[in-house]
Amino acid sequence: MNKTDYSKIAALFDLDGVVLDTESQYTDFWEKIGVEFLKKTGFGSLIKGQTLNNIFETYFPNKDFHKKITESLNNFELNMSLPYIPGAKDFIQGIKKHGIKVALVTSSNQNKMQSVYKKLPDFASMFDKILTAEMFARGKPAPDCYLLGAKLFNLEVEKCVVFEDSFHGLQAGFSAGMKVIGLTTTNPKEKIQHLTHMVIKDFTNLDITLIDQVL
Repeated sequence: MNKTDYSKIAALFDLDGVVLDTESQYTDFWEKIGVEFLKKTGFGSLIKGQTLNNIFETYFPNKDFHKKITESLNNFELNMSLPYIPGAKDFIQGIKKHGIKVALVTSSNQNKMQSVYKKLPDFASMFDKILTAEMFARGKPAPDCYLLGAKLFNLEVEKCVVFEDSFHGLQAGFSAGMKVIGLTTTNPKEKIQHLTHMVIKDFTNLDITLIDQVL
């Protein structure tokens, strides 16, 4: 039996709702923004997985709102809690020890990530590469961010596994031609399974065999 060469495989992780259990906090924040600026409910779920620039371009043509929303978001992110999704940290560190390339691929910007690094000093060292919103022109659901991840590792898309929770993120990984593992941290299994190759609740008691199963 041929042994898997894990050095030629990449695992690409979304941040919120995949590595960090923060989606409910963002939902509450954007729900309030939707009510205040757009007079509509359900906005917190509508924009999941999108970059701030995408949100502004799509939903806030009035640029007078941008500064106030950005300031509110920055203050919110400075004070939000950053718990890990159960098992995420151990899973990432475990597959990395086997030689798998590991990247964070997030719609968050550098300003947000600086807050993460301050609160979680060992966070950045968990990943070989960290891709943020500033690094790609089109945000999720466009596949650009995940295609860039494959390119930076010099790997074929068929050798990349995406971990996502939001519809936009799942679509991005699926459109990139990669294997997609969906987490039910944000949406139930029956609503996301058509965009995935496998669905998991979280990373509890999971290890390298999960990668073997999906590839």
